[in-house]
Amino acid sequence: MSRMAELTVGRLLTSWQPDVPALLLVVALGGLYGWGVLRVGAKGEPWSPARTAAFTVLGLGALVVATMSALAVYDHVLFWPAAVQNILLDLVAPLGLALGDPLRLAVEALPEPAAARLRRTMTGRLIRLLTFPLVSTALVLTTELTIYFTPYFGTALRVGWLHELMYLHLLIAGCLFVVPVLTREETLPAWCTHPVRAALVFLDGVIDAIPGVVVMTHGTLIAGAWYLHHHPSWSPDVRHDQQIGGGAMLSIAELVALPFLLTILFQWARVERVQTAALDRHLDRQQAAEAPAAAPAAPTPTAPSAERVRPWWETEENEVAARIRRQHGDG
Repeated sequence: MSRMAELTVGRLLTSWQPDVPALLLVVALGGLYGWGVLRVGAKGEPWSPARTAAFTVLGLGALVVATMSALAVYDHVLFWPAAVQNILLDLVAPLGLALGDPLRLAVEALPEPAAARLRRTMTGRLIRLLTFPLVSTALVLTTELTIYFTPYFGTALRVGWLHELMYLHLLIAGCLFVVPVLTREETLPAWCTHPVRAALVFLDGVIDAIPGVVVMTHGTLIAGAWYLHHHPSWSPDVRHDQQIGGGAMLSIAELVALPFLLTILFQWARVERVQTAALDRHLDRQQAAEAPAAAPAAPTPTAPSAERVRPWWETEENEVAARIRRQHGDG
């Protein structure tokens, strides 16, 4: 039985512990993103502050909270903090990182040869397979179910390096779906238009609810031997703890689905506006180019063109027009 202090609201907000691998990843991702923003800005193309905020606050922030906050302090004695950790890593953090559009930032910041190589890599066979919408959705679901319903999770609680690998596994699985769907780079098949993406996001929201429901209703304890041994006296019983964890997973998954879907709908509306504006400009240019050529052929007010006032059956060459001409001739 654990002797850790009772988890109160105050300790939930103030308990922190360092996680060196996670901290190194956060620093690396943040440093590369900041370098990209500076490079793009130096080219005279300022990067959106909203994208930067989403990447750092929601993306990297969720990564920090999942791996170094009270969730990480108490995840070895309570199941629900571990469940919240995992859902933050495979849903919330990927959404924040994707909203920052790191792929487009990298393409715009890198020199042209390096940007071309990055594009070729992102459209290579392996990446195309892993990011194919239905495949990436299945990978997220399989990752969650594998963690909870195989010895993976119980072993990770005992083995530190495997626990860190599990963090990375969850983060990558989530990014494989979210980043290609939200990026402005063309990384998905041509048929994956914004209406299709909206449908896929809706489907993904339904599928993401499955692990939470299964965990909440599962009759067998997940990593039961570990949590029964380390169960603190001040906490609810282990089965109730697991139900709380499953409920938290379900709630967070559904909360994330709505802003994800709204983002796709916003992008769809923006693309439609851009395409409409481009079409209007094209038609305006075409009309302006045709106007001078059409002006000399226009009939004058005093001498209307005989060709323009002739009935259609006199100018058309088809069987119906010929029959009408014959009827008029007979008349």
